[in-house]
Amino acid sequence: MSDSRDHHHEALQALGRVAAEGSEADGPEEALWCVTRALPALLGDPAAALRPHAYREAEPPQISGAAVAFMRSPDGRHHLNLAPVNFLPGQHHELIDIALGHPAWVARTRRPLLLADTTLHPAFVKILQTFRAGSSVFAPILWRGDYLGVLICANAARGTFGERDLATHGAFANLAAALWMAHDGPAWLAALDLLALPVRESGT
Repeated sequence: MSDSRDHHHEALQALGRVAAEGSEADGPEEALWCVTRALPALLGDPAAALRPHAYREAEPPQISGAAVAFMRSPDGRHHLNLAPVNFLPGQHHELIDIALGHPAWVARTRRPLLLADTTLHPAFVKILQTFRAGSSVFAPILWRGDYLGVLICANAARGTFGERDLATHGAFANLAAALWMAHDGPAWLAALDLLALPVRESGT
């Protein structure tokens, strides 16, 4: 019980801190970065990395946690990679086919999703290029019923995330929606030259 209370207290503290930082951010993507930078250290069970065969790749990755906001493009054809943490530099502002992978499921259903062990999901595709995720959580970013995007946190170790992490992740997705709208994210997104950005249509 004490572990549960400690997690709840830590999550509330982080939520308050990120809300304050995000309200002072210089723009919508900077506000989202306040959210994504907090998630890898906050979510998950660190002991998962110590279990036998924890990783999907033969060698343990140098970086094992990542987070990002995939925001829906104005034409609805893509997710735009925003505020990435521990993604390859070339993936920043990459357009991802909105029908690709599990982010597509969230876009379609507008429901959160937990993949505690990605090896159990044959449809899982690698979009993040830093490492092959062993565990991932997804939560829709919604505003007044409209789908804005999906908040994602991934870890290389299988079994890192559980239902408690998914609930916390969902709270941060709600905060991401409020910060995005407070900083006029849709107008900022509409002003981007999307035709100049790289496009990813498939994963591995």
